[in-house]
Amino acid sequence: MIMNNSELAEAVGTSHGLTKADARKLVDAVFGTIADAAAKGEEIALNGFGKFKVKDTPARDGRNPATGETISIKASKKLTFTPAKAVKDRLNG
Repeated sequence: MIMNNSELAEAVGTSHGLTKADARKLVDAVFGTIADAAAKGEEIALNGFGKFKVKDTPARDGRNPATGETISIKASKKLTFTPAKAVKDRLNG
């Protein structure tokens, strides 16, 4: 089962007495703010939930699986998430 943005907004709206539209704006604003901070290279720490960090992946050589040819993979950045202990405990019952 996958929860999408609309379903998340509906759940937030229902639990806090907001309209769907207002809840959707709120959810979009939160994720937009997280994305903006990550684009600046900032770490986002949400107490009791976890941390979002930007990690650099260095350039490396790889192989094209179809041809076996060596290819160059560019350096890139990725956003990682490390859950807080409270979240890990909820996941593992």
